[in-house]
Amino acid sequence: MSWDEDGTPHPLAQRRSGRSEQEPDRLPEVRELEALGWEPAPEEAAWVFLPYVWPPADRTWIPDRSTHWAVDTVLDGHGHITDVHAEPLAGPDLRGLDRETDEAVAALGLPPRPPGRLWLLRPVGRFTSVAAVLDHLRGLAAGRGVDPAASAAFMELVRAELAELAAAD
Repeated sequence: MSWDEDGTPHPLAQRRSGRSEQEPDRLPEVRELEALGWEPAPEEAAWVFLPYVWPPADRTWIPDRSTHWAVDTVLDGHGHITDVHAEPLAGPDLRGLDRETDEAVAALGLPPRPPGRLWLLRPVGRFTSVAAVLDHLRGLAAGRGVDPAASAAFMELVRAELAELAAAD
C-alpha cells in the first residue's frame, strides 16, 4: 500500500502542462485515460483512502492542473435564479479543501497524500467499472456490519477485498 510517492504520472499526462480552466473530470488527459478504461477515483469522503489501497497495477495519477470553481447563485423572492457568478477558488479555499482530506487521511493512520494529484483507477476482478467495485465493497461491508465510512475497519475490509480481487485477475 502506498501513495506512489516516488512514482511518475501516467505518460499521457506528460504531454500537457500549465493550469487549465477546466474542472478535473473535463481535462483532456482525463478524457483520454477514460477512453483507455481508467476512471477518476471517487471524491466522496468515505473513499479518501482508496488510491492508497487500490492495487498498484490498476491505479495511476496525473498532475492536477484543473481549476476548482466557486459558484454563487442569486435567487429572487420566488426562488428563481436571477444571476450566477463563477470564480476560481482562491488558494486558501483550495488548501481548506485539502486540509479536510488530509485530516481524514491522518485519522486513518496513513501517511500524507502527495499534493496536486488526480487519481484514476481501473476496475479489478470480474467488475467492469469502478462503480461496480464500489457497490460490491459497500455490500460486503453491510454484510459484515462495517459502516462504509472513512474508518480503519472499512479501510481494512476494502484493502483485503481489493487484494483478493487483484489476485484472482
